[in-house]
Amino acid sequence: MTAEPVSDRGLWFRVESDSAGSGVRRTAERLGDQLGLPAGRIADLAIVAAELTSNLIKHAEDGMLLLRPVRRELDAGVELISIDAGPGMTDLTDATRDGHSTAGTLGIGLGSIVRQASWFDAYSRPGRGTVIAVRVFAAADTTQPWVGGLTRPLTGQTISGDGQAWRIIGDRRQVLVTDGLGHGPLAAAATDAALTAFRDAPPASPADVVGHLHRSLSHTRGAALAVAEPDPAAGVLRYAGLGNIGGHVITGDGRRRGLVSLPGIAGHQRPRIRQYDYPFAPDSLLIMHTDGVVDRWQLVDYPGLAERSPLVVAATLLRDAGVRRDDAGVLVARFWS
Repeated sequence: MTAEPVSDRGLWFRVESDSAGSGVRRTAERLGDQLGLPAGRIADLAIVAAELTSNLIKHAEDGMLLLRPVRRELDAGVELISIDAGPGMTDLTDATRDGHSTAGTLGIGLGSIVRQASWFDAYSRPGRGTVIAVRVFAAADTTQPWVGGLTRPLTGQTISGDGQAWRIIGDRRQVLVTDGLGHGPLAAAATDAALTAFRDAPPASPADVVGHLHRSLSHTRGAALAVAEPDPAAGVLRYAGLGNIGGHVITGDGRRRGLVSLPGIAGHQRPRIRQYDYPFAPDSLLIMHTDGVVDRWQLVDYPGLAERSPLVVAATLLRDAGVRRDDAGVLVARFWS
């Protein structure tokens, strides 16, 4: 197969017709080949792509699908995230059984996806749509992701200036959300510089990492960004941010506490950098997003969503709170999963 590689940013597809579904399947097969998946798993991947897009075409409203590479310690695979605002389902467990149907079809779609997937998770509510996340590796993936996130460019653009990254340093975990100033390639370049600098940063506190990122972005147009790190021994979350990045701790009972980011642009002027510590219990979630996500969501409005994977939580919030006139990105982390 010959074509340009799919970047780690992935590709968004609007799925409204059979031709769009064919495009998703061909691109998925090409990406699987580029990542070195064996022929049998590429065939399984094609089935997953075909079933996901078929479901969007038949049942969905505003059906979108994100296709991108996903990496683990020793290999890489393909991740597909299907998002729609369609009729939704009352019982996803029942819907994944072969023979179930909501539109007079054979009803084997979701069951087939689950069988071919290395990892699968989903969330659906009647009248509010469905989110499905699938990963296809060469072998099964029994680990539950502790963090997940995705970004979407504003309407009319093909590249987003928003980004996320995470890293494990010994027994410590840190996450980053960044929003390059403006839109398009220059905003994406600023975010790419922040992501690279974050991965290469010394194992320092969030405030010191933000300072490192500020110095590393001086050759770019700059970015809003925030870094978070839990301290399990102390039961706190350490957080430092610059600019308009939304940060929230969601407690086990659904309460939401906002996290403080100070004014400024990383890479420009001399911003004030300060770290704040917040209580963070084992059943808490961390949710961070760029200003392309309207800050009026409440997780308690989504029964059962907090128990789903961080990736599915992030995709659901992006669907419902992300705006089309701006780049948008959401990251969700569960540090004690």
